[in-house]
Amino acid sequence: MKILSIVGARPQFIKLAPLSKLIRKNFKEIIIHTGQHYDDAMSDMIFKELQIAQPDYNLGIGSGSHGEQTGKMLIELEKVFVAEKPSLVIVFGDTNSTVAGSLTATKLHIPVIHIEAGLRSYNRKMPEEINRIATDHISDYLFAPTRSAVKNLEYEGLAKKTWFTGDIMKDTLENNLPVALEKSTVLDKLNINGDPYFLLTLHRPYNVDDPKNLSKILNNLQKLEKNVVFPVHPRTQKIIRDNKIDIGKNIIVTEPKPYFDFLKLEYYAEKILTDSGGIQKEAYFLKKPCITFRTETEWTETIRDGWNILVDPTLENAFRKVLDFMPTNVQSDVFGNDVSNTMLKAIEKIISDINDK
Repeated sequence: MKILSIVGARPQFIKLAPLSKLIRKNFKEIIIHTGQHYDDAMSDMIFKELQIAQPDYNLGIGSGSHGEQTGKMLIELEKVFVAEKPSLVIVFGDTNSTVAGSLTATKLHIPVIHIEAGLRSYNRKMPEEINRIATDHISDYLFAPTRSAVKNLEYEGLAKKTWFTGDIMKDTLENNLPVALEKSTVLDKLNINGDPYFLLTLHRPYNVDDPKNLSKILNNLQKLEKNVVFPVHPRTQKIIRDNKIDIGKNIIVTEPKPYFDFLKLEYYAEKILTDSGGIQKEAYFLKKPCITFRTETEWTETIRDGWNILVDPTLENAFRKVLDFMPTNVQSDVFGNDVSNTMLKAIEKIISDINDK
């Protein structure tokens, strides 16, 4: 049986890593990299660090508008699907690679598993929200990371094809944290070994595409009087440079970091400031206070447990909310355990059912 895994962005590589190793023990796996993320630290280095097999296909799609990027993926993915004739397709998360993979497979009548199904921010201005809704409704099997995600899918009439598996990013983090702490030298390279700092990531269009908003955010961070390590997404770096946005002396700007370096930065940070869904979870796994620079989140469990708060980073008092937030609640086991093996068992059952038809 041939299983085709489609990835294209950094969070998807992280989700793929532990599952791919298990799949390959029992099935033939073909990995397609759409090329949505192509920066070395956000792509090639992660494959090497997490010991993921090199992609069998790299479509090299690169950047572009949502329509352009998704359209190119549909064209190129169809060619691969027709050539490889997979028995099953797996897509991850909520990117353009996700929706393109599920659309292509569905039109060719190939069963699709969506890993990280059922998440909802209820903000349809987010491209990711459209991608995940569309993918859930056309996929054949939905692997939900939380009970809240399961309830969302039940509410939308998708209960019969839903499996609660837990969140596979938890496996990746637990498997690789000891190695990252031992091997990464990022703290020495940034000259912050032993110094307190916050860790910042920003990439959502509403935070970084408007230079005025981005300027307000960085101005707020200057008021923290605390070092802020800021690995800057290439697109954000261009906006800062083109608009000559002032960056405070307390903000340590660096290029995007490979997985091991970033994991170590998370582990030693006092607090994590982000607009990323995946990093909200990693902060929770590492028991780090997380301040999410958004007005909504699909990871509601992190809010409910008191380890994450939502803050509009353009407000004048945003820096005060960052400084004041300090969780004390006990965390609950909302993301599952031994997730990769749970998923593998589900995949084996799905393959068995396909063979019986």
